[in-house]
Amino acid sequence: MINLKCIIKEYNILCIVRNGMDKLAKHSIILFFVISLFLLASCTHNQDELHINKVGMIVEGSIDEEWNQKGYKGLEAIKDKYDVNVLYEENVKTENETMAAVDQLVHDGANLIFGHSNHYGRFFVDLAEEYPDVHFVYFNGGYFNDHVTSMNFNSHAMGFFGGMIASEMSKTKHVGIIASYEWQPEIEGFYEGVKYQDPTTKVHVNYVNNWNETVVSTDIYNEMRDKDVDIIYPTGESYSKDVIAQASKDGIYAIGYGADQAISDEDKVLTSMIQHIDKLYLLAAKKFNEQALDGGFMTFDFQDEVITLGEFSPDVPVEYQKYIADLVDKYAETNLLPHED
Repeated sequence: MINLKCIIKEYNILCIVRNGMDKLAKHSIILFFVISLFLLASCTHNQDELHINKVGMIVEGSIDEEWNQKGYKGLEAIKDKYDVNVLYEENVKTENETMAAVDQLVHDGANLIFGHSNHYGRFFVDLAEEYPDVHFVYFNGGYFNDHVTSMNFNSHAMGFFGGMIASEMSKTKHVGIIASYEWQPEIEGFYEGVKYQDPTTKVHVNYVNNWNETVVSTDIYNEMRDKDVDIIYPTGESYSKDVIAQASKDGIYAIGYGADQAISDEDKVLTSMIQHIDKLYLLAAKKFNEQALDGGFMTFDFQDEVITLGEFSPDVPVEYQKYIADLVDKYAETNLLPHED
């Protein structure tokens, strides 16, 4: 016999459960909608905060060349930091090639473009008028405007400390600097540092007039070696490594330039004056992303931690290593070199 009361009771329970499920579903939908709106707002907010779109770089030669590799590492640092795509164009030398490369980078979405050389300053100033939404950055030059920034290493001080070390470690009291160009601030700094350490030390200076010319730099090195130079400071790009390698074979000490060149010979490379290009790239990107990258001429030094000393050779007395390190720290605090106190 069918129990009518039980049927009615079960029906009521079923209705309650169904109503509960309906309410739960409604609440879930509302909750899902609210969360979606929150996530959408967050994404929109983050997108608004990210002023960088894509970042481009142009180089005069191949991306595999040592100096250009430093720029590429800077691009990769920006990519990792801001999760944006990075682009580059190789073998860009002339003004027409620069115009074509910039046009392609802008077409591909870049709104921050680095020219990895002082070669691009004048070209960028002209191009900036055509691309008002793009900011251009290049290195070690005197051209700039509202949308073009020249970033420069203040290398006078690193030359000074390199000169001090060279003068201290020289047995013949003949030291040499093989410079790329006469305008390089580290040349005067090196001379001052040598004379501050020991006024009797003679400084030999010659110019390659190129960052990468290995034949000329080798000839200059040979001439200096024949004049009893026993400490060499090659301030170029590709040729620095070659000069240091030859000096090492000849038993001559060297000061590394640009990168930590102790890997060539940790004994014969007394120390290196390291320029951290990747940090400048990141700094420019940070300022640009915050819409605070001004056009103009900017300089950076030990105080900004974009120039540092490399490891010392074990042949440099520990007491003198500490002495130089303390002087560098003091300079970073006061902006005064030892002879300026």
